[in-house]
Amino acid sequence: MSTLSEKILKGDAGSFVDVVVDRALAHDGTGVQALIAFREMGAGRISKPDRVSIVYDHIVPANNSTTADLQAELRRFALDNGMDFHDIGEGICHQVMSEGSVTPGEIVVGADSHTCTMGAFGAFATGVGASDMASIWATGETWFKVPETINIRLEGKLSKYTEAKDAALRYIGLLGAGGATYKAIEFTGDNNLEMDDRLTISNMSIESGAKAGLFYADDVTCRYLRDHGRDAVPQKAEDCDYIREETIRLDDLEPLLAVPHRVDDVKPVSDFEGTPLDQVFVGTCTNGRYGDLKRFADIVKGKRVKVRTIVVPASRAVLLKAVDTGVLRDIIESGAVVGNPGCGPCLGAHQGVLGEGETGLSTANRNFRNRMGVGAKYFLSSPTTAAFSALKGEITSPGDFL
Repeated sequence: MSTLSEKILKGDAGSFVDVVVDRALAHDGTGVQALIAFREMGAGRISKPDRVSIVYDHIVPANNSTTADLQAELRRFALDNGMDFHDIGEGICHQVMSEGSVTPGEIVVGADSHTCTMGAFGAFATGVGASDMASIWATGETWFKVPETINIRLEGKLSKYTEAKDAALRYIGLLGAGGATYKAIEFTGDNNLEMDDRLTISNMSIESGAKAGLFYADDVTCRYLRDHGRDAVPQKAEDCDYIREETIRLDDLEPLLAVPHRVDDVKPVSDFEGTPLDQVFVGTCTNGRYGDLKRFADIVKGKRVKVRTIVVPASRAVLLKAVDTGVLRDIIESGAVVGNPGCGPCLGAHQGVLGEGETGLSTANRNFRNRMGVGAKYFLSSPTTAAFSALKGEITSPGDFL
């Protein structure tokens, strides 16, 4: 029987296939690079502009005049060519595409490694380089080697203080940073995971080297998409051959950290309890959704954070819901700073870069050396762990501070 990737790509693992791309996306960083390549290859027009999205999310608002000039040029190009353009403040490309743009069975290609996020919908979603993206702009097509597949079974229910982020860190720790290189990961099992949880788990599949990380679309998926005005049909999982299988019992998970400077160096939060922090950051395409903000707000409500804390919603829709429900007020009253929707300090461009020698706790997906500040170090955690730690000013196990 075929894996989900084999079904979507219509080929056996190891074969090479030419495919039509259902949705292509780039952001203000990679879009500029793709535009240069597009012009260098002499392409005259965008093949299917309605299927191409440009989302300004990485360095927004622009941090200097050079950035502003580059963004202005790409903005004009996108609008002149009828592309699906999302300007500053609309949110992170992966979250924007997750709010009704992607449906099960589609092939989604983005000029950003975390495009794998959309695998949560049962789509084959993966990242490519800028020159590949330029070719997709010109032809509407690309090619893949169909990947072999690893199965991660997620069984049981998350407890009060554990989250999908902890499950993601757990499987990254199991596989290692290169353990799934050019493989697909299928997430299966009997569990209580909602769409926001699945988006977090699929998002981090690239941190093990995976080409894609997919959930099968089911009733949870279809309900979510209906709420966003899209119809979808569930996908049926079949018995198939996996090259590796692992099982994670969600009931047994404890709060986890990725320790500087590797995402796959995963340890219990309790091992680093008491580590002083200079900054806590909640947001990114991994953990900037409404549920993440609400969990953080529920913990800090009526209290004050003891370290500078930055919260960045993943999209305008997330921000508006946080406003409407009072979540944003609770976050602000705790002493945290709220940024505009986008990537924030995740990529180390602006809006909260750490100083040399400082230590941060982040809900992002990467803690590579010098990523969020030269000479700084940063741990990765769930929003729940981040909230308890912000209240104490040091790494704190969830539940230890009430």
